[in-house]
Amino acid sequence: MTSLEKNTETKLTLDVKEAGGKTNGTVDLPAEIFDAPANIALLHQVVIAQLAAARQGTHSTKTRGEVRGGGKKPYRQKGTGRARQGSTRAPQFVGGGTVHGPQPRDYSQRTPKKMKAAALRGALSDRARSERLHVITELVAGQVPSTKGAKTFLAEISDRKKVLLVVGREDIAAWKSVQNLGGVHPIAPDQLNTYDVLNADDVVFSVEALNTFIAGPAKNEEASK
Repeated sequence: MTSLEKNTETKLTLDVKEAGGKTNGTVDLPAEIFDAPANIALLHQVVIAQLAAARQGTHSTKTRGEVRGGGKKPYRQKGTGRARQGSTRAPQFVGGGTVHGPQPRDYSQRTPKKMKAAALRGALSDRARSERLHVITELVAGQVPSTKGAKTFLAEISDRKKVLLVVGREDIAAWKSVQNLGGVHPIAPDQLNTYDVLNADDVVFSVEALNTFIAGPAKNEEASK
């Protein structure tokens, strides 16, 4: 069996990996989530909106009316042979105000929830079709964190640099095991988003986190009907 196969019930079957590269059963991935079309324009719009919302927008510059000083006319109006000037805080002077400089603003864009959900489905489906979506039993055995064990296990799954690790909030051992691994970005299933999926080379779910994520969209979909 290949790592990703379709069955007759419009579900995808994916192998579950455990430490040592062994396969520990399979999981069914709903096709409506993991085999959805990827709309490039939609993905771009959602990612841009997400990055824009993360901007603080606190940049600020002072105009000539806000810069301190400059109340005195630098020299007389006529007779010097130079251009007339009314203030040393005009934009052409050193220490003067800024013209059309950035001002504090809100960069956030309104993106409907359905668009965000569709973009996330498309991003996950793209990773699944590219065989860059993986499911594991657990990152480390037991309750003792192990950075070395986590690094070795993830290296067995993928040799790419960026890995998005989706684990449950209660899996403290997994969170602590990867906190010093620069290429691994841990995230809870309810925080999964389009940008992080596309920014990562591979997406790794724990079985627990996968079930939580699948149950979430299913409940939301039923509520919207």
